Amino acid sequence: MLQKSRVSYDVIVVGSGASGGWAAKRLSEAGLSVALLEAGRALDQSEFREHVPSFRLEQRNRTPELLRRTRPIQAGAGCDEFNYKWFANDLEEPYTTAPGKPFAWLGRLRVTGGRTNVWGRQCYRFSDADFKSASIDGIGEDWPLGYKDLEPYYDLVEDYVGISGLAEGLEQLPDSRYLPAMALTCAETRLRQRVKDRLGWTVTPGRVAILTRPKGNRAPCHYCGPCQRGCSVHAYFNSAFTTVADAMATGRCTLVSNAMVYKVLTDPDTHRATGVLYIDRETREPREVKAKAVVLCAQALESARVLFNSATRQDAGGLGNSSGVLGKYLMDHIWVGGGARAEFPDLAKAPSLDGPNRPNGIYVPRFQNTRSSHTAAFRRGYGFQGGETTTFHWRAPGFGEAYKKGVRQPVTTIGLGGFGECLPYEDNFVEIDKGVVDTYGIPVLRISMSFRENEHAMIDDMARTATEMLEAAGGKDVRSFTVHDRAPGLGIHELGVARMGTSPKKSVLNQFQQSHDVRNLFVMDGAGFTSSATQNPTLTIMALAVRSCDYLMEEMRKGNI
Repeated sequence: MLQKSRVSYDVIVVGSGASGGWAAKRLSEAGLSVALLEAGRALDQSEFREHVPSFRLEQRNRTPELLRRTRPIQAGAGCDEFNYKWFANDLEEPYTTAPGKPFAWLGRLRVTGGRTNVWGRQCYRFSDADFKSASIDGIGEDWPLGYKDLEPYYDLVEDYVGISGLAEGLEQLPDSRYLPAMALTCAETRLRQRVKDRLGWTVTPGRVAILTRPKGNRAPCHYCGPCQRGCSVHAYFNSAFTTVADAMATGRCTLVSNAMVYKVLTDPDTHRATGVLYIDRETREPREVKAKAVVLCAQALESARVLFNSATRQDAGGLGNSSGVLGKYLMDHIWVGGGARAEFPDLAKAPSLDGPNRPNGIYVPRFQNTRSSHTAAFRRGYGFQGGETTTFHWRAPGFGEAYKKGVRQPVTTIGLGGFGECLPYEDNFVEIDKGVVDTYGIPVLRISMSFRENEHAMIDDMARTATEMLEAAGGKDVRSFTVHDRAPGLGIHELGVARMGTSPKKSVLNQFQQSHDVRNLFVMDGAGFTSSATQNPTLTIMALAVRSCDYLMEEMRKGNI
């Protein structure tokens, strides 16, 4: 039986992750009443296991095949015996793909905070060239805003989140006010120095949302790791104990857990959103919540799914889809498509199984197709993430005493993996698979995406330039790699399926992530990205959300919403 809420809110926010947490915080702290709908359950801090050794677990974290019985896809990244209950059950919440086009939809969390519980925490600003890339190379569309529009919101978000890093003065990677950077190792320092001296490229500590100094009631990182098992001292940024907690503290935000949002409800006479219909994950009963405005922060693919499932006679192709663009131009970064690894035996250090575990590495910002460097091999560019690892010499020769002695000899390597920009292709898309529903009766997505010639050219170049850098640093036994059959989705940076733009005929949202068609409907996750750039998107997602919330509140003040 359909249950309708007796309370009407100012705003409904769907999703409590990076953007949803910010939306709830910004709106409720300004005095608005907010219903924060989260598909998952509340996560108690007692479930954090970053200090629990594997041998304390029932299966010693050694039986991935058991995880794959219920989470065959989620087990592909960051999901293990420590935290698998936080992730969606792939059998209960399936999706389909086009023939011959595999897509790994990873990181589908079902707990408050969403992906911010397990994300890589790398935070890089987009440059003005990223927002205006179409004007530079003629591919796709420019964003309907520029760097200067977002700069104050980058400042605001970074000051709150706490980003450790190092200013480098690069045009293609704008700087901020950073907490002290996590120290580089000796091998990484040599790489940084020699790459700059001999190639002119920059190797910098990763800019990461992990505290290196106390901030409020959050303590600095003590290098225990791995972070995807939780953080008891709140050193890493997780919306559950930051933005969502702030929103709840106002007394004006109501967190509705286990709410699988099905569709946005609309008034056919006014063509305005009136609320949402969701399925209670525990009771399987449908429920309605009403509000003056609806903000989707469900994650790009989930938000597109909601909009498609919100189709009516007026909006037969999906809500807000008069342009026909909804679901199209799906992007994800080329994740470690190419790169290289080398040993640095002269800089080896004593190996340890007990840490410390620095939860960060190095970053090489894009150096191809910038203002000062151009290549005809491909359009746009890529960066590298990676770092040093020192392990025991597990493959030491011999037996008995000889092996025991040999295994203690350290093996120090640096690995570099490329993260490349995927161009926006109209025929990389998602749609509703009308023949399949999830366990809650909600029609699922069908995903059709592939990398093309430009991405494959980038992959080859990643291997070449990574090799150049490691050789310049004096690395030994340099081994390059390319993975041309890398499945889209592994970057876990799904973007662009409800893109922003100035023209309602070619885009779904305006520069404030507001629907061109339904004026009180906003989509504030990665769905609105017009291009993917090279950098990790979460920092930009958060900054955009705060900017769009300020616009939403001003429109409410004017009586337009």
